[in-house]
Amino acid sequence: MAGQLEGKVAVITGGCSGIGRGTVDLFIAEGAKVVVGDVKDAKGHALEASLPGRLVYLRTDVTRPADLKALFDKAAETFGGVDILFNNAAAPGDTSSIEDMTPDGWDNTMNLVLRSVALGMKYAIPHLRARGGGAIINTASIAGVQVGWGPAGYSTAKAGVIQLTKVAAAQLASLKIRVNAISPGLIATTGLGDTFGMSEAESEKTALHIAQNAHDLQPVPKSGLPEDVAKACLFLATDASSFISGANLMVDGALTIGPRHAWDPTVESPLMSALGLTLEQMQHLR
Repeated sequence: MAGQLEGKVAVITGGCSGIGRGTVDLFIAEGAKVVVGDVKDAKGHALEASLPGRLVYLRTDVTRPADLKALFDKAAETFGGVDILFNNAAAPGDTSSIEDMTPDGWDNTMNLVLRSVALGMKYAIPHLRARGGGAIINTASIAGVQVGWGPAGYSTAKAGVIQLTKVAAAQLASLKIRVNAISPGLIATTGLGDTFGMSEAESEKTALHIAQNAHDLQPVPKSGLPEDVAKACLFLATDASSFISGANLMVDGALTIGPRHAWDPTVESPLMSALGLTLEQMQHLR
């Protein structure tokens, strides 16, 4: 039985680890040929060697327009075109507060997290147009939806990714190019630690902690894994989502649906407390 992406070519940035790697694995399993752009050369070359004829790696610094353009040219040269773009690469950038942020730190963060997504789409469009359309998926974040999940610059840039996704969806609809975003929550990868500027060892420890404890921190009682986000990407990359564009799909275990008292019956509501109601009375009202 053919995979859902048989005959398709996908470009994935940040594909050597975490969510990107999980998506690479799933797309390959579903029949796609994949071009990975990343700066983790050892992992990228190992990936390419393990999947001859199915995957190629190109060192890609997403803050460099020439690198991004070369990535899509490589896909066309190697596999004949591009059908899917997963704009996934990002990093925390400057983790300073607004008070301590330098102008250069702010600009560098915007270039890394937001401008890279815009340029990825820009350089993908001619290739997608040549194939008669396609799908673009941009990695946003719960940090772009609610305050408190990331540094100021990163959070602002991720909010920009969500709005940029909507603008691009509107502008590219006539070309049969669908554009959607995903906003991961607590996913058991080193990505969250990286977002807060942790060392590699600290990020690994954070990923393990998330895997062991995230199920208690959100309404959906399971820990989020890269494969959970990869499955959302697969849906948005296929014709199963042919009537969906401009959406931001929350892949967060319902973490952002509301404060904890909204879904945890053991937690007192501030409103009920202000009204002088006990926890027992509050539970009865539910």
